Amino acid sequence: MFRTLTKIVCMLGSVWLPMQGFSQLNIIPQPAEVIISSAPDSFAITSKTVLVVEQPELQPSADFFNNYLKEVYGFTLKTSKKAVANNAIVLSRSKEDGSVSGAYHMSIGKETITIKANDESGVFYGMQTLVQVLPVQKSLSLNMPQAQINDAPRYQYRGMHLDVARHFYPVDFVKKYIDYLALHKMNVFHWHLTDDQGWRIEIKKYPKLAEVAAYRDGTIIGHFPGTGNDGKRYGGFYTQKEIKEVVQYAAKRYITIIPEIEMPGHASAALTAYPALGCSGGPYKVQQTWGVFNEVYCAGNDSVFAFLQDVIDEVLPLFPSKVIHIGGDECPKESWKKCVRCQQRKKENNLKDEHELQSYFVQRMEKYLNSKGRTLMGWDEILEGGLAPNAVVMSWRGEKGGIEAAKQKHEVIMTPNSPLYFDHYQGKASEEPLAIGGYNTLEKVYAYNPTPKELSAEEGVYIKGVQANIWTEYIPTTQQVEYMLMPRLAALSEVAWTQPSQKSWDGFKQRMETQYQRYSALGVNYAKSAYDVRPTVLLETAASKATVTFATDSYTSQIYYTLDGSEPTMNAKKYTKPFEVRKSVTIKAASFNEGKQLGKTSSQQVILN
Repeated sequence: MFRTLTKIVCMLGSVWLPMQGFSQLNIIPQPAEVIISSAPDSFAITSKTVLVVEQPELQPSADFFNNYLKEVYGFTLKTSKKAVANNAIVLSRSKEDGSVSGAYHMSIGKETITIKANDESGVFYGMQTLVQVLPVQKSLSLNMPQAQINDAPRYQYRGMHLDVARHFYPVDFVKKYIDYLALHKMNVFHWHLTDDQGWRIEIKKYPKLAEVAAYRDGTIIGHFPGTGNDGKRYGGFYTQKEIKEVVQYAAKRYITIIPEIEMPGHASAALTAYPALGCSGGPYKVQQTWGVFNEVYCAGNDSVFAFLQDVIDEVLPLFPSKVIHIGGDECPKESWKKCVRCQQRKKENNLKDEHELQSYFVQRMEKYLNSKGRTLMGWDEILEGGLAPNAVVMSWRGEKGGIEAAKQKHEVIMTPNSPLYFDHYQGKASEEPLAIGGYNTLEKVYAYNPTPKELSAEEGVYIKGVQANIWTEYIPTTQQVEYMLMPRLAALSEVAWTQPSQKSWDGFKQRMETQYQRYSALGVNYAKSAYDVRPTVLLETAASKATVTFATDSYTSQIYYTLDGSEPTMNAKKYTKPFEVRKSVTIKAASFNEGKQLGKTSSQQVILN
């Protein structure tokens, strides 16, 4: 049932033909196998359709579907535990030997839709596929062709991160963020809860973390180093009750939340609340700007480990996740070099340098987590000075750390900043909201392969999955989070779910045209940067000419341009192929569809002597 094929086919009687030329289902991520029948009868979901839930543990999938129907189409379906002869959607768990977790089979017939899977998560992912089979246009009768879909994920870890320390977002938005992940078949939410600019989780034994560490007295204006400070008190934190609520919400969507409690660096906020945890004793402040700061936990002070173990003791009951992230990145060693206690710790443990002292710190915390039945995860800096014995490595500074960890037989999650930092620009910087830097377009994200070619087949099995990150120094609002997340989340989902042999950039772009409509129906503030025109200019100085080529990351748009600096309209020149210019010009170009400009106007100066 859950076999993986490398083709998408359409069945016409007993003849199997390529799907081109027939209607297609615009599903993201691309399923392993889609078979569309030529039968003229379609299945229609109406308010009279019944959702049959054969096992009670499948109810979250039914609830999610009903919530989606209500939000987008304005009606819901009656649910039943008993079989219904026709006009039914049947959810069923059916044990299949050899199938991976999350695999499912969907059959859309004339009278019934069935979704069967080996486990509850598979049924849920089948339901996400059904959501994408629905017509985008609002209607009280949702028609879809008869079809068979067999599907299974490539990786078992499909993650998305959100930093709430630099900017804080309300619980309702965190839930919405989780829904976005669910719609794309992602199954891990990495929640970055503490940093220099704010501590966001209530720890009852240490109330000052909420009273003091959760707030800063201002925030820089503009890009670092900034043009000033707004002087406004800013912050917030999640109560343990709210954390439990979000974790339960995610669990119903088969998403595991991995909390991150930063150590030994990125500790300014915690040290402000409890100065004795630092090497100098302070005074410290919750940071109002961005970057890396020398204020870190004192590695020579046993009370630091007691504090962090107390924090862990309150964190673990909130998060069932087997894995707990401790950060471990960007830890300056300056304070340790000057600290008598840290130097004594080095001497007592025969540590040759401060990198090995950091390894001591991480390994000590790992032993504590292991004693509680949990596994430590950290950024790839935890490799420096010797890797903790059982740690999972999250490779962010490119792939080098992940490759090294995999060769050491450690589990790895690939999340290289290029192309998987979604706080980076996705279009030309001058045409985008302020961001930290970088350039990660939709196409760059889509082209990524998390299993490096440098690894052997035996080493490659340690690459357990992939994740993209949103750091929020320059993302103050929930609207902007959505802008940076979408549509790159769709590209990430196909990287994480779909086998490389079944991926197609052109096919993805085509399917995304429908996905954009879904985003609009849900009110998502997605970026239109895929429609922005990217000019490439090839100068031939000797010939005093330049060849100009245009491209976008979209499928249906048409490009119109001007050479006199005026704004392009559909009355301007239409781009059909690369063209030459033989004098200095200001080129402006934009993409259009059905008379409407889709992306921003791009501008490029060409200077010729």
